[in-house]
This record gives sequence, C-alpha cells and structure tokens, in this order.
Amino acid sequence: MTSNTIKPQVHGIVDPATWTVTYVVYEKEGSPCAVIDSVLDYDPKSGRTHTDSADKVIAFVRENKLTVDWILETHAHADHLTAAPYLKQHLGGKTAIGNHINTVQQVFKGVFNPEPDFSTDGSQFDRLLRDGEHFSIGALSASTMYVPGHTPACVVYHIGDAVFVGDTMFMPDVGTARCDFLGGARILYASVKKILSLPDETRLFMCHDYPPTDRPVAFESSVGEQRRKNIHVHDGVSEAVFVDMRTKRDATLEMPVLVLPAVQINIRAGDLPPAESNGVAYVKILLNAL
Repeated sequence: MTSNTIKPQVHGIVDPATWTVTYVVYEKEGSPCAVIDSVLDYDPKSGRTHTDSADKVIAFVRENKLTVDWILETHAHADHLTAAPYLKQHLGGKTAIGNHINTVQQVFKGVFNPEPDFSTDGSQFDRLLRDGEHFSIGALSASTMYVPGHTPACVVYHIGDAVFVGDTMFMPDVGTARCDFLGGARILYASVKKILSLPDETRLFMCHDYPPTDRPVAFESSVGEQRRKNIHVHDGVSEAVFVDMRTKRDATLEMPVLVLPAVQINIRAGDLPPAESNGVAYVKILLNAL
C-alpha cells in the first residue's frame, strides 16, 4: 500500500560540469527507488561520452540495496545528456517523462531532420505520464504535475512531501528558468505559482544550481522560502513584472553549451541516433538555423 504520509529520503548527486543534480528518491534502505534527471557525461570537444556521473548513481543504489522502479525525466533537457539507457541496462526500471514530450519531438524533428522513421509519439520512453497521474515507488505515492513554460513538456514530480521541480525554478537567489525554448514567460509564471500554491513546508528540489560565488552549491529549498525570497517570483511579484523581467533577461542569454547534442539525444530517451553505414552514430550541428 502506498502512502502520501511517508517522507521520502532524497540523495542528490551534483554534476559540476553542467551543475545538474540527479536525485535518488526512496523510502529506506532496501526499498524501491526512482532516479530523476540523470546525466551522461559528454565532452563537446571530442564528441565522446562517459559514465562517471551515472556510475555514482549506480554505486549509491547498490550500496543502499535499492531497486530502481523508475528512471524519470522532468523534460528533454538542453544542457546535459540523459544517462537513462545506461542506468536501465545496469539497474532496470522504467523510463518515463511527461506526455507532452511529443510536442517537443515534433518541433525538433523539423529542426534536426532525423531519419524518416523517427517517431514523435513518445514511444522511445516506457511510460508517458499525464498531468495529475499517480504512480508508486514502492510504498511511496508519487504524482505528476504539468508545468510548461521552460519547455512545453515540463513536469514536476510530487513524492510525499518533496517536489522535484526540474528547470522551472532555481534556488531563491538565482530565480527562475529561461523560457525562450518554445515556452513563454506568462506560461512559466502560472506554472511557478502552481508549485508555490503547495503548503509552505513542502520541500523543493532543484535540477540545477548556478551558485553565486559567495555560497556553495545548494539544491533544496521549500515553498515558504521561495515565496519569501525568490528574486524573480516572491510573493507580490505580478505577472506583468515577471514577464517583462524574464523576456528582457532571456534576450541576453547565450545558448546552452550542449544544446545541440543534448536535445537530439534526449528526445530519443537517451538513445544515440542510428549508426550510419560506417558504424558511427552522429549528431548534427546546425548552421545558421537557430
């Protein structure tokens, strides 16, 4: 029997190359768990991948005698590659993402022009989760909340008293995510307010931290803290003020370093594109298109 009253244990593993936090969420030692937003290390200079970050997840899971039920993605990331296939190979579990991933796949199929039979129905993932859909992680009760804005397919995962917010928002002194990737500032504002309507004591776990130089990396906050202190969306910030700030700020941001390989891989649930006749898989570098 699952329960909403069990407080999950949350172990965060930081990838310093991309400032991404991968989470292992579980009830206790020996229980089922979920892995959220894993990282496959990628060297943009050589095009080589390696698995140091994912191997840390595997080590933690095995050290704590956990079994992986789910390998979850909050969205198709543009700043790192997912290690979902590698983790599934070594630990098992089902891959899952929000069911609006098909929108993102359709857009980027037009951008990257992949092989003709590339599917845009999300079938690369084992499960597509709808807004408000409930699922179990052993005795833990989990649900999906649709929070578009950063991308049209973003979701957060609500597990017990913990919410994994993906790229929707950051620590209070960093603010909120960009929303110029097929999203929109008004949509993001509504999604953030949806998260911040939860009880003040709800724990919030960030997918990234970009810390100012005067503090160490941090990735746990709370609804109450964000409502009081978030520099972009604290209580009292209107939609109009937020939209003006976010639109102007996004116009100054560079593209993420790994956006081209990351999106091409992540819309495939982490699988590489099919190898070509020489046995090598390729990602495309667009010229004068973005």
